[in-house]
Amino acid sequence: MYRKWSEVLPATVDVCPVLLPGREARLSEPAISSVFPLVDALAPAIVPLLDRPFVLFGHSMGSLVAFELARKLRRERNLLPQCLYVSARVAPCVTLKSQPMSTLAEDEFLQALARFNGSEKGALQHTELMKLMIPTLRADFALHEDYRYGEEPALECPIVVFGGLQDLTTDKQGLNAWRNHTNRGFVQRMFAGDHFFINTQQSFFLSSFSQELHRILATLRREPLARCLTGQTA
Repeated sequence: MYRKWSEVLPATVDVCPVLLPGREARLSEPAISSVFPLVDALAPAIVPLLDRPFVLFGHSMGSLVAFELARKLRRERNLLPQCLYVSARVAPCVTLKSQPMSTLAEDEFLQALARFNGSEKGALQHTELMKLMIPTLRADFALHEDYRYGEEPALECPIVVFGGLQDLTTDKQGLNAWRNHTNRGFVQRMFAGDHFFINTQQSFFLSSFSQELHRILATLRREPLARCLTGQTA
């Protein structure tokens, strides 16, 4: 998802994708199905990268990871991103309305994936590939579905939320509730497309995201080399 971002985003931004267990080169590792153990493992790994201004971005369940990571960095390191960018996920304080997918029987799970539009149709037809990926996909949905929000003070950084106009997993009200988690600026931006609009509308989305990053870079008094840390999606 993030391979080409560094070619489009501002040259002074380092794009640092997070490769989670159970994916690509880490396929042999068991996927983590809970936000908090994942954040506990992620935080010490990225702290060495945070020696300069940074932002966090997460799509879908990655939004929860980015949010809880920002809160952990604040609690334990007194660090905050210049901005928290979240995408295609209702706010942490909002109860999910959709039926859980993570515990479905395999046939039902594959049918639900096809409706979700998160996997290419060709991939769903490759039985061996799907057998490898199903445990990771189930863990992703469990991470998203089993999350329980805990009260903490609002973040002292702006939050920008992106959403897809045809995304059946979110609604504007749920996206708008992210404003409850910041005492700084809040912006909501909507794009044509479903849950994976950042792929189907990639050029338009990255153009908008680039403008956001340029705005942040312009507010910094020194010449920065900002980092954009990204989270994987379900």
